[in-house]
Amino acid sequence: MNLNMWKRGVFVATLLAALGIPPGAFTAWSHQQEGPQKPAPSQQPAAPAPPTGQQQSPQAGQVQSQAPQTSIAVESNVVNIDAVVTDQEGDILANLKKENFRVLDNNQPQQISNFAPSEAPITIVVLMEFSRLGGEWFAYEAKSWAYNFLGHLNDKDYVALKTFDLRTHVLVDFTRNKQEVAQAVAGLYFPDFHEANLFDALLETLDELRSVKGKKSILLLASGFDTFSKHTLDQTLKRVKETEVPIFSVGMAEELNVRSPRGDNINYLQAKNQLTTFAELTGGYAWFPRFQGEMGSIFNSVATFLRSQYTLGFTPSSSPDGKYHKLKLEIVDDQGNPLMQPDKKGKMKKVIVIARQGYTSPKPTAGD
Repeated sequence: MNLNMWKRGVFVATLLAALGIPPGAFTAWSHQQEGPQKPAPSQQPAAPAPPTGQQQSPQAGQVQSQAPQTSIAVESNVVNIDAVVTDQEGDILANLKKENFRVLDNNQPQQISNFAPSEAPITIVVLMEFSRLGGEWFAYEAKSWAYNFLGHLNDKDYVALKTFDLRTHVLVDFTRNKQEVAQAVAGLYFPDFHEANLFDALLETLDELRSVKGKKSILLLASGFDTFSKHTLDQTLKRVKETEVPIFSVGMAEELNVRSPRGDNINYLQAKNQLTTFAELTGGYAWFPRFQGEMGSIFNSVATFLRSQYTLGFTPSSSPDGKYHKLKLEIVDDQGNPLMQPDKKGKMKKVIVIARQGYTSPKPTAGD
């Protein structure tokens, strides 16, 4: 017990030193303002809250809708796509034009109706598994990773923090106050359960984000295992296919000897595949770091992707049918040929597009 208390003390002291906060000021964070541009969440003059459906208290597991209103409402039949374009080395390609993009809906070319580089602040939910599934070391890594990500956000970005084990817990609602989030991370001690209800937590978070206007995303820090959810993988994938929210997955179990709780690799490969699928379907990305030193680069990539997206939309040429449509986004040059970029060896290769892979068409109405 004394050793555990010493570990927690070291973690909190390191956290305070990294933030430049003197000892004794830690407990006063939630009652102080950083300045006129960064008030504490309870006094923050945030933009008007977006419309919501049934409200739940934070204890019931709901992220409140306090993110800024940054988008313009469009007709419901417009399909929006956020895309990141890189070369084979992963370097972002900027300054692309509308004419460089070609959208295929079930292999049928579509007319792009709106196009713009993204300039909106980041609005992101950090959804973190905090369970005893991998022991105390696993939980400590989760805390370390969540704190690491905060250093890649700026003053205009909004972040919310949720954890999950047998159920979800809202630790911090959407805020620009990174210190409040850091305090919440430091306040995590010992997980209560061995369970990790990944599917339930992800579905709940996607449902809550429906009422948050503007561009939003999820950073999922998890092992990929689901042990006790009420929802199945098929139900989860169906909802994931419908969302416009990109999911960035960071697999936390790669370093744990790539072993599942039952000691076999087959279940871990399934867990890893689940995290990858969530990311690929939504236009996010998945990482599976083996070393702590990789985390800074990964979180920098998440922030860079979100700040480097192109946003485009189209009205489907086909009538609503209630079915899932596959999307394909192609990048072409001025002559309409696939855009090529040189790799490190000077060999020309196609660029890489990171975007959602499809959408679910609305169900036809009686008049269709």
